[in-house]
Amino acid sequence: MEDSFNVALEPSECRQPPLSSERPRTLLCHDMMGGYLDDKFIQGAAVHNPYCFYHWQSIDIFVYFSHHTVTIPPVGWTNAAHRHGVCVLGTFITEWKEGGRLCEAFLAGDERSYQAVADQLVLIAQFFRFDGWLINIENSLSLAAVGNMPHFLRYLTARLHEQVPRGLVLWYDSVVSSGQLKWQDELNQHNRVFFDSCDGFFTNYNWREEHLERMLGQAGQRRADVYVGVDVFARGKVVGGQFDTYKSLELIRKHGFSAALFAPGWVYECLEKKDFFQNQDKFWALLERYLPTHSICSLPFVTSFCLGMGTRRVRYGQEEAEGPWYHPSAQEIQPLFAEHRLEGAGRGWVKTHCCLADAWNGGSSLLVRGLIPREQDHVAVRLFSLQVPVPPQIFLSLVYKLEGASNVGVALELTTGDAGSCHVGSISTLNETSSRHSPRPLRVPPTKLARWVHRCSQQLRGGWVQRCYKVNLRDCLLRDLFVSFARPPGSREEESFVCRLGEVQVVDAKSLLAPLPRVQAVTVSHVRWQRATPEEEGSPARLRLGCTLHWSYLLSPIRCFRIHCCVGTGGGALGGGPSGPEQPALLGLAFVNQYRIVDLVVAAAGPSGDGRVEFLVEPVPKEGFLVPRAEWGRAALLYSMPRTDGAL
Repeated sequence: MEDSFNVALEPSECRQPPLSSERPRTLLCHDMMGGYLDDKFIQGAAVHNPYCFYHWQSIDIFVYFSHHTVTIPPVGWTNAAHRHGVCVLGTFITEWKEGGRLCEAFLAGDERSYQAVADQLVLIAQFFRFDGWLINIENSLSLAAVGNMPHFLRYLTARLHEQVPRGLVLWYDSVVSSGQLKWQDELNQHNRVFFDSCDGFFTNYNWREEHLERMLGQAGQRRADVYVGVDVFARGKVVGGQFDTYKSLELIRKHGFSAALFAPGWVYECLEKKDFFQNQDKFWALLERYLPTHSICSLPFVTSFCLGMGTRRVRYGQEEAEGPWYHPSAQEIQPLFAEHRLEGAGRGWVKTHCCLADAWNGGSSLLVRGLIPREQDHVAVRLFSLQVPVPPQIFLSLVYKLEGASNVGVALELTTGDAGSCHVGSISTLNETSSRHSPRPLRVPPTKLARWVHRCSQQLRGGWVQRCYKVNLRDCLLRDLFVSFARPPGSREEESFVCRLGEVQVVDAKSLLAPLPRVQAVTVSHVRWQRATPEEEGSPARLRLGCTLHWSYLLSPIRCFRIHCCVGTGGGALGGGPSGPEQPALLGLAFVNQYRIVDLVVAAAGPSGDGRVEFLVEPVPKEGFLVPRAEWGRAALLYSMPRTDGAL
């Protein structure tokens, strides 16, 4: 039950092309200062300037690396990666003399020992809902141990494939078939036996182009299963690292191999923290041409562009709390960050950035800057690549805010595949030969969708505007989502603009008609009381409460749960003021059916009365609408002073 806090919310989202395709892939190996930093706080933390990764559409596999023997990825990373269709691997590493002794213990004997280790690794991945393992043996092996290593890899790979959908086992280029620790910087006859026993091979970093040329024969039809290592720190004799990493990627892609980027957190560790977002965008922009993206292929598709961090917390345009926060599980689907320049002599362009300065929901928004040249009526930028078989009717929503005095028109655009058979109804087509469409706004929403569309076409808090659209389609595949900016009527001058995007939704209309399940069976356990510290003392006396909430709810239709409390006898969340029964205090977010309350300050019960704390569990649907408080889950905890008269 304690470990279940670390279980990922859901398996990886559907994606195209699948990881099993022969297209070269991109692996990111996250190694930062020993690992388990701010990301270890699974219910979030108040952290200034944390590391944040958001170029998910450009990678296929995420490896969480540390020097612990068994490295389980923190659940926040797994949730964020899976939301983007990215596979997540933990690390199994042995090092130095201690690692050698461990390997001898489970590899040098009979098959029962190495099968027991493999079975446990499979169970760990299955329970915590990540996708597999990078195996990194950084110590020499005896002949008996190295002889069993291929058997161990084959057994682990087969068992993982049975128990974990799309499971993956990769081998790192370290030990060779003789048992020596001898990095090869390539796949060759000395390590080929390990490649043949698992799903892929991650090379060491000091390779040259001649290594890649030699590997073509060794890899054969499995070229995409060879992940050529690139140390972004540029340690050793590497082709290119740091902001020259693209030089390595150019050669790797030239020969058709996959790439493994080791420690791209270099931009955070070694450069100025205040310039982190600028440097991260620069790093990934330099690699963009060598990083094929993947598409998401399921509905509902909903994002507020939240990075899972912020300098304040905002909900639907209204500030909820000030102060820094970091919660990787709260990161929502991120777009294709790019700069788009119009072809020809015109100067039109559009560029996207993440921005913490303002938000519609969460801690950040997507900032879009651009210029509409005189000779163009509009400019557009692609935000998302999708491959979604579209139901007969979908609803789309865009929340945005224009900065300054700009009066450009803002609209969603979509492209559809299978244009020969795709029938588009109820929207206008841009031209006869294009399958790119501009939906018409939904002006009179159906009554049953009132919760979803109650903000449509209204001026919202903080200057935000929401536009809703209805689209009727038949036999279509939704390919891309664009945002378009059109010059105001009558204007022929250059139009510069700054626009914040707060949310994009694509929702199956039928799903909005289905009833939302209720939170059931909220219970309180592991209750712990402490006296308040002297600085928290006052009148009435105060206590600190710790407890665990559990509830029952199907996780698939929700984004998260928001946990609130109402303190009947005064008190409130630690660091906050009193909160009356009619004003619940937000405690935090949960991504599983439980939440740990820590040091909640409450008033001590008086000698003649009970104290009361009520906990409320608010489900947040993927479609983003507000669930009325009457439909939240709730549990009340009553408490009283201990008896002092000796009675039992």
